[in-house]
Amino acid sequence: MSQERVRVVPLTFPRANECVTLWHRHHSALPSGFAWFCLGAVVNEKLCAAAICGRPTNRNNDDGQTIEVLRLAGDGTANVCSALYGAAKRVAKEMGAARIITYTLDEESGSSLMGAGWNREKDNIKSWWMHDGSRTAAVDRPHMKATKVRWGVDLREAAIYSLPDPNTIVAGYMQLEGMDL
Repeated sequence: MSQERVRVVPLTFPRANECVTLWHRHHSALPSGFAWFCLGAVVNEKLCAAAICGRPTNRNNDDGQTIEVLRLAGDGTANVCSALYGAAKRVAKEMGAARIITYTLDEESGSSLMGAGWNREKDNIKSWWMHDGSRTAAVDRPHMKATKVRWGVDLREAAIYSLPDPNTIVAGYMQLEGMDL
């Protein structure tokens, strides 16, 4: 029996969140503000999986050049998760990202990530929900107490750059303001 071809397509954030709500084993839809791009996997003209990628949720990884796969969920169709992890890696590299990361629960095998060429970087990571302090989840979920594995791929050297001088930007805007465009 031949394997059907997996096609990767762009998805809107609301459509990707619908897929997460339907198929993810322990996460709910992602709130707005973190997503930068979303991808879907189609087999036989049917959407079978979705990935939401964007700004890392852990401030230690939020360096402006790292992209995190924040959610990835599928309906069980073979190879769609690996296809999306591979596509997310390629899109992140084309966007200029230096790294791409994601997390799985310790109990998950990570076979889709290994199949897409990702590296297992760190085991037994405690969720910030487990640390002492005043953080209380709006909805307590069992996975919040589970340890995690970080997976990643180094895509290129991080770019070193300085930000433009705000005075230059204002002066340039003032010059444009007087022009008849």
